[in-house]
Amino acid sequence: MVLPGLFSKPSKKKSESNISSQNRKPISSSPTKRSSSRSPTKSTKESEQLRSRRKAGRNAPLPQYPADIHPLNLPPDERERRRSALSGVSDPLSTPMDIDREGSSLPSSPIPDAVGENQNSNGGGLEDHIEGDTSPVPPPHGVNPTTSPPPKPAIDPEICKAVGNKFFKAGDYRKAIQEYSKALSVEPRSVTYLSNRAAALMSANKFEEALEDSKMAEEIEPSNVKVLHRLVRIYVSLGQPAEALDALNRISAIEPVTAQQKASATSMQSHIEQAAAALREGTSGSMINHALDMAERGLGVGVERPRRWQLMRGEAYLKMGNVNALGDAQSVAMSLLRKNDKDPEALVLRGRALYGQGDNAKALQHFRQALNCDPDFKDAVKYLRMVQKLDRLKEEGNVAFKGGKYRDAVDIYGQALGVDPQNKGTNSKILQNRAMASIKLKEHKSAIADCNRALSLDPTYLKARKTLARALGASGDWEAAVKEFKSIAESNPSEPGISKDVRDAELELKKSKRKDYYKILGVEKDATDNDIKKAYRKLAIIHHPDKNPDDEEAATRFKEVGEAYETLSDSEKRARYDSGEDLIDPSEMFSAGGSPFGGGGGMNISPEMLFNMMGGGGGMGGGGPGFSFSTGGGGSPFGGGGGRTRGRGGAGGFPGGFGF
Repeated sequence: MVLPGLFSKPSKKKSESNISSQNRKPISSSPTKRSSSRSPTKSTKESEQLRSRRKAGRNAPLPQYPADIHPLNLPPDERERRRSALSGVSDPLSTPMDIDREGSSLPSSPIPDAVGENQNSNGGGLEDHIEGDTSPVPPPHGVNPTTSPPPKPAIDPEICKAVGNKFFKAGDYRKAIQEYSKALSVEPRSVTYLSNRAAALMSANKFEEALEDSKMAEEIEPSNVKVLHRLVRIYVSLGQPAEALDALNRISAIEPVTAQQKASATSMQSHIEQAAAALREGTSGSMINHALDMAERGLGVGVERPRRWQLMRGEAYLKMGNVNALGDAQSVAMSLLRKNDKDPEALVLRGRALYGQGDNAKALQHFRQALNCDPDFKDAVKYLRMVQKLDRLKEEGNVAFKGGKYRDAVDIYGQALGVDPQNKGTNSKILQNRAMASIKLKEHKSAIADCNRALSLDPTYLKARKTLARALGASGDWEAAVKEFKSIAESNPSEPGISKDVRDAELELKKSKRKDYYKILGVEKDATDNDIKKAYRKLAIIHHPDKNPDDEEAATRFKEVGEAYETLSDSEKRARYDSGEDLIDPSEMFSAGGSPFGGGGGMNISPEMLFNMMGGGGGMGGGGPGFSFSTGGGGSPFGGGGGRTRGRGGAGGFPGGFGF
């Protein structure tokens, strides 16, 4: 039986060499070392014995073994049987034969050749294979020799790394990343390739991707100091100083860490802690922004500010509370909402900015939307209830003011001011409303104080400035009122009605410098005719010269009382006195060369006032229908002779007539 393919067929030259070596006599023999050659007689006997044993068991069934099993994995008997079969066909000159067939004559010469080859196979086979013999190298026990070796990869990672290093040094980080990625496709858990790609990604300002590579490298080699230092730089660049300090602590357990290596992380962490403390302690928003600005200097190029930092900056803008700051707070909130429109913190931030701007309706919508995203969000609940309460109190105060219940309005506005002391915009409006109610109650000092407080919260609040000017005038300080109105006109010339306010204040200033008939009689400006009459009678008796013979000033006071009564008891004169028409200089009515009815100059007086000055009805001066100027001395500017005089008696009678 011939089993081809198990061993390669030996060459003729090698067979002859083995035969000649066997026919040589040994040079020397040693009792401790067995000769490598055997005598032909002994070899022949062994072969005959082997044939006899096989002849005896020829008819017995032989166990079956796989054809591709290695000889070393066979039982010794089967190995010997296969060696004998191979020895019979190893010589190419001999005729193939079945080594188990009986009755064939075996040539004498091939027998020693077969024995010699059997010896070589048993004793020196592995060495012959290692040195380059053509027969296959025996595989490990139990391994199929037909299994092909794994294919060699088409990409050499070391070559890719070398090329990537060249691109990195040349500044072409995109191509360097590509080469390192090729190397990682072959060896994805190589710390060297991961670190190199992370360095290239950092140089390309792709810090998030660099962080992923560095984290994987750290997972593979947790004690690699270079990987940990790279992690520190990435964390700082991404605005994560706490994580950077944690990595530095892990490094310090391996080797010392210098102060310079800690500087960037510790500085950033310190500034963030300062900003957070300022928010808790209620420090001004500008200090918070300064700390955040210092922290942001450590961020990598193109890295977006961390979300927490943006929320802190929005809080700082809300603390500043001015118009520009509230707009900046809205911008921060909108930037966050563009990334995630269901961010409850960003929704509350924008709602608070809208609330600060006075748009409470939209603010409430944002608070409700935040609660829809997170029903347990406490800030949303807090500000929703606060704005609802503030709106309710403000509306109640306005209703009381419109109903003439000024004292109730003042009290309700005071309650509204206690709801949210930090809201500058809303509180400035409430203070202005309370000042208006205080003016109605003639509590001018309180009104002035509320206006000043409103302007301290919002210096640009124009309505509070106008209310302050009116409160100053109502308190009798018309000079300050005129000054305030003129300041408003200069800074806001387009403000509706401001020119009229300035003229009215100037007129009131002139009126304040004349005799105050109401003050002389001791009555209010809204006193009735009956109140004026009672006051006059009482004061006339008190200050009558006959009642005060020793008081030289009594006659003067008595005369002033009569003059005041003369004016205030006449509805027409009282109206002219109250409006200040009697103080208007006719030359002020026209500009140079102007006409009272249009033309070149402008009129500084309304037609209604001019109509009242002219008597309210008929012709002007002297009953004539025409409009003329008198050139005579002491004449009225409107027609005929003297000015109009209305009195109760003669020039020296009681109470005496007074010309106006």
